[in-house]
Amino acid sequence: MQELLQQAQAMQEQLFNAQRELAEAEVKGTAGGGLVTATVNGQGEVVGLSIDPKAIDADDPADTAETIADLVLAAIRDAAREAQELQQEKMGPLAQGLGGGIPGAGGEGGGLPGGFPGLGGGPGA
Repeated sequence: MQELLQQAQAMQEQLFNAQRELAEAEVKGTAGGGLVTATVNGQGEVVGLSIDPKAIDADDPADTAETIADLVLAAIRDAAREAQELQQEKMGPLAQGLGGGIPGAGGEGGGLPGGFPGLGGGPGA
């Protein structure tokens, strides 16, 4: 019984460390050949956005605004995909150790009720 408690405590510590690493990590996504860059933390929150002035056509502001909006969305999606991959890298092995993985994150069955946000599985996935 003591050994089981020690294993659970070690797993909890690993989970806490992985969550902390995700909170501190940042990944970038780009669109338009680098004209727009979105920075997202490891939890999937947008923390930065950069738009190259070359993306702006002063002669056609309406079309430019629409193009930039599309590029911003594409860059955010790209960064979110990178963040999801990072989440799976950090949390996937821990989830497997907790009962077979998170549905939709490379593991089958078991997993944690509700899954991890952004990793699939659970409500709203």
